[in-house]
Amino acid sequence: MVLKLIAGAGILYAAYCGLIFLAQRPVMFPRYIIQTPSRPDFSDTSDEVVWIPTGFGSVESWFVKPQTGTPPLPVMIVAHGNGELIDDNLAEARFMAGRGIGVLLVEYPGYGRSPGRPCLESISKTFTTAYDLIAKRPDVDASRVVFFGRSLGGGAVCELSRHRPSAAMILMGTFTDTRFFVKRYLAPAGLTRDPFENREAVSVYPNPVLIIHGLRDEVIPWRHGKRLYEASPNAEMVSYDCGHNDFPVAYREDIVDFLNRHILQTASSERLRGE
Repeated sequence: MVLKLIAGAGILYAAYCGLIFLAQRPVMFPRYIIQTPSRPDFSDTSDEVVWIPTGFGSVESWFVKPQTGTPPLPVMIVAHGNGELIDDNLAEARFMAGRGIGVLLVEYPGYGRSPGRPCLESISKTFTTAYDLIAKRPDVDASRVVFFGRSLGGGAVCELSRHRPSAAMILMGTFTDTRFFVKRYLAPAGLTRDPFENREAVSVYPNPVLIIHGLRDEVIPWRHGKRLYEASPNAEMVSYDCGHNDFPVAYREDIVDFLNRHILQTASSERLRGE
């Protein structure tokens, strides 16, 4: 009887682990195949729609051109959170463009108006191709490309950093890796389908890194940001008294300050900010 109970429990746990394995991507990529919004009208702006060619179709991106300075100018490649679209980041992109920094908002495969299925491999392919397209433009200074990732986007740009160079990297509300989501549900970490090894990536990243994290982050605990900071030899960290989705707009100025120092000097410091 005891052996039967153990065997039954094992079968139930195996079925539970199978469910965790299958449910990961719908949870990680909740904006996959939902209502597609209409694209904003760019006819009265200098913003461009740039299509990223991949083996699974062309993924949409928007290039928000810098509004000041003389080309070639720096560009920030932006990867948004898993519950967002590039549409949700246009205001922030224009804020940066107003300060002389071009911004390339890259969509995830299967999100918004883009084909494909989101996963580590397809996202990596999309972002490396996007990098290659933007870095060869004559109005872009390829030596001053910056990576910015928020939440899941931190995984996208850390993965990009393994394949392409950049002058600096900014990670906001980002995890060390995605295995903790699986372990949170008492399943083996080996079941993680898209691990996004961010801590490993920052540990070998040679240029300055800015870590921004909320002290009360209820989705990705603050300790993840702290561990990323500790893993990087070139990091500085700014902590805010906020959660995952309620950062005060002052974080933009931290990014501008980081970029104004042109992220070429290597400094490691930690600051604490409150709302």
